[in-house]
Order: sequence, then C-alpha cells, then structure tokens
Amino acid sequence: MVTKNIGIPDIEPPKSTCDDPKCPWHGHVKVRGSILTGIVVSSKMHRTVVVRHDYLYYVKKYRRYEKRHSKIHAHNPPCINAREGDIVVIGETRPLSKTVSFVVLGVVGRQGEGGGKV
Repeated sequence: MVTKNIGIPDIEPPKSTCDDPKCPWHGHVKVRGSILTGIVVSSKMHRTVVVRHDYLYYVKKYRRYEKRHSKIHAHNPPCINAREGDIVVIGETRPLSKTVSFVVLGVVGRQGEGGGKV
C-alpha cells in the first residue's frame, strides 16, 4: 500500500501499513483545521483513543493565565497504534462518528521521556 503525503511537515509517516479507510496515511481521510498535541489517557475503545490536551486560558479580570485541559476523542489507525501514556499529534478531520472528529497522526514520545508533560 502507498503512503500518502498529508501535507504536514515534521511528522514522519508510520513504518507499517494498514487497510483502514479512516487512516490519514493509507485511507481516504483528509486532515484540515487544527493540529494539536496531547497525552493519550485511555485506549480501551476499538480504534479510538482519548487525548488530554493541556492549554493556557487568559483571564482578563486578573490579567493572568490559568491552566485548562480538554479530552478529545481521536481515531487511532492500526498502523500507528498509540497506547496510554504516549504523547501524540492529532489533526482535525471531517466527523468520523458522533464524538470523533480528530485522527492520530503520529506518536512523538512517551510521557516520561523528554523532560515531562507537553
């Protein structure tokens, strides 16, 4: 199977191939919109992971930032196969199901490696 160029630099394609139609590298899903980084919190669903995305929110009244997070459901293709604790890059796609509108593009590392959280 041929690996497509998804048009996002700094993300290497996976070494293995798959026949998943919802895979951005080997299927028919196009990545558009936001590209986020987060930590995989749960990988118990079939081909779906829950990614915790941490970000800073500016509070105008106090002129300071506060830490916030959101949990995003993302499709996990079998060629990438992200597990709990992995730091992943996810990209926005068309709605793949009721709650999934993101897809895992690649695994950057483990949570314990590289100096801590993202």
